[in-house]
Amino acid sequence: MSLKDTIKADLTTAMKARDEMSTSTLRMVLSAITNAEVAGDQAVTLDDNQTVAVLQSEAKKRAEAAQIYADAGRSEAAAKERAELAVIERYLPAAMSDDELNAIIGEEVAKAKAAGAEGGKAMGAVVKAVRERAGSGADGSRIATAVKAALG
Repeated sequence: MSLKDTIKADLTTAMKARDEMSTSTLRMVLSAITNAEVAGDQAVTLDDNQTVAVLQSEAKKRAEAAQIYADAGRSEAAAKERAELAVIERYLPAAMSDDELNAIIGEEVAKAKAAGAEGGKAMGAVVKAVRERAGSGADGSRIATAVKAALG
């Protein structure tokens, strides 16, 4: 069963339980997935990795909105965004620990140095390699920051 099918099944369960927060959030998520599927020249069916990328994007939007609302003193709106974020996070894979990420970065930096690339010139290649290995377990900005620190 694909991740999208799991979300659809959970939407049905939430509707039967009359859980308004989960229902509205899951509808929003399914809408975002559908929009991603029909974007571009041809409609495609997203695989689970692409679906996770859409979920990460939606989670990031909720986290940013919650922070903006909290800064503006709108605690009710911030709480709503955090509740939506909690629903979305149920479908995201566990985040990679800092130790695991740093181990991967160390290996990739060593490979880049062995290939003759150092400093800023190695940044792009190392970030790309780490993103491929880390998959959806680490955020891109988190990877870039850690790689920059490792390269000095």
